[in-house]
Amino acid sequence: MYDSTHPQIVTLNQDGSNKSVVLSFDDGPSKVLPQILDILKQEAVPALFFWQSRLLYPARPWQRLLDEGHVVGTHSMKHRNLVQLSYEEQYLDLKNSVTHIESITGTRVNYFRPPYGRFDSNTLKAAKALGLTTVLWRIASMDWELKDNPDQIIRYVAENLEDGAIILLHELEQTVAILPQLIQAIKKQGYSFSLLHE
Repeated sequence: MYDSTHPQIVTLNQDGSNKSVVLSFDDGPSKVLPQILDILKQEAVPALFFWQSRLLYPARPWQRLLDEGHVVGTHSMKHRNLVQLSYEEQYLDLKNSVTHIESITGTRVNYFRPPYGRFDSNTLKAAKALGLTTVLWRIASMDWELKDNPDQIIRYVAENLEDGAIILLHELEQTVAILPQLIQAIKKQGYSFSLLHE
């Protein structure tokens, strides 16, 4: 379900009974991506990755990511604050980002997350014109601030779980360090992991 006033995908349970959440990772593809993929594979967890397209090169492990059932969305070209740009500039940034990702992966980009979670009516208009669904999050892990105290990442997420929540993580070393424990903490509360269902 798309709500233009508060863009976020609402996840729906496939069978209507199990509680599920979505893991999402911003700001890659980074050097820790292979480690993240290893953990997700071991735990059988799918995830959504929002990539700055300037960081995507053919040598990055994008094919493995897609082969293992994950999804790539755009996080703009260079993580600029889009609300400081005109409509034309925002449209061009998103268009170039999508074109770059699709030209390397050969896979259509359907999802977009605004850098910093900042957007305005022009952002939504540009995304819609490009056929992109704008996705925010319901739970911010604060992993970017917790390099020296990564256990807090688990607490922030575990204390705020709810059915259908999209969890914001980043491709960071401290996130990799706690990711297995985080996934176990989520499973322990009876949640499964899904991708987005519109």
